Amino acid sequence: MTRETERTAISPSERRDRPGRGWLPAFASMGSPAASAPSSRSSEEPRDSPPSLARSFVCVVRRDLRLAVRESGDAAMIVGFFVLAVILFPFGVGPTPALLSRIGSGVVWVTALLAALLSLDRLFLADYEDGTLETLALAPPPLELIVMAKILAHWIVTGLPLVVVAPFLAFLMGIDPSGYGALVAAMALGTPSLSLIGAIGAALTLGARRGGVLVSLLVLPLYIPVLILGSGAVEGAISGLGARPHLLILGAIALAALPLAVVSAAAAVRQSLE
Repeated sequence: MTRETERTAISPSERRDRPGRGWLPAFASMGSPAASAPSSRSSEEPRDSPPSLARSFVCVVRRDLRLAVRESGDAAMIVGFFVLAVILFPFGVGPTPALLSRIGSGVVWVTALLAALLSLDRLFLADYEDGTLETLALAPPPLELIVMAKILAHWIVTGLPLVVVAPFLAFLMGIDPSGYGALVAAMALGTPSLSLIGAIGAALTLGARRGGVLVSLLVLPLYIPVLILGSGAVEGAISGLGARPHLLILGAIALAALPLAVVSAAAAVRQSLE
């Protein structure tokens, strides 16, 4: 039996009986019997009242970051794919500096989109399979807050490293130095949208067979505006036309995607847990 088939056969009771990958936030023990087991973290929170929403948000982000550090191979794989994919382009199209400079911004952005796709199916899947996601959904904080925290942690682990590595890859592709600042700004504004939009696809495909393929088919068309605006910002900065319009639209997309993606992903998670 394949792994995909096993995933579809997991019942809610079986998920609750599976041990989680790591410690649960202390607030999770207040809303679900599944999290009633003693925890080294639970003694830090008062039992008589739930923690504030801000503290619950920070707890979920910190938990996911801690798990990401423990499973650092996933983050390294994403950055490694980003770097290697860009490095391979000169071998395919030729090492001509003029050609590489002309297509450099598009190459960097396309590989960034593909690198972001590698981790989307793991955004909720691991916690869904071991029952942790159901425990968090039954906790006092709203599920939308928990989903937002998981998206932020996902961006810190996957999107932020791409922003940091982008100038180095721009140098390898021979992009004009006047476009480095626009590239970093566009990546900083565009990669959160990738995580937000990708969270919707990851939530919709929870428990589905071949979920990774379905996520790619769902979110890639929605990534196209970010790709066009991100590469256009770099080209505008290099040509002297300015990157401000493109950056403003990228920021607007991120702000608009924040509430829509959080609410949609939370609704899809609820549907998958029923």
